[in-house]
Amino acid sequence: MTGKIVRIDGDRLTDESAFHDAFAEALGFPDWYGRNWDAWIDLMTHLDVDSGSAEFCVQPSETVTILLDKAAAFRDRAPKLYNALIECAAFVNWRRLETGDTAYLCLAFRS
Repeated sequence: MTGKIVRIDGDRLTDESAFHDAFAEALGFPDWYGRNWDAWIDLMTHLDVDSGSAEFCVQPSETVTILLDKAAAFRDRAPKLYNALIECAAFVNWRRLETGDTAYLCLAFRS
């Protein structure tokens, strides 16, 4: 299985607004991105569909790895946001499995 890696600098993730800024920039989310968890889940669920919703996309057989640099500092600074990322990424995979797709979203943490 092949995949793509998206690097996110944990130092940028100071609050929810900064979180959505970082992901929108890294993945090329559209201007109409709602900048909330429901919108994040929706866009992350369909990165393998060429709908024009995000500049970043993968092939149906690829994985998407979110490589979170400085993860320990992010976790310590914003534990609710850190946990929300984990829970929402898990929900993306669950949602995909429920529709017969493969779970493709991976999280990797680097201190």
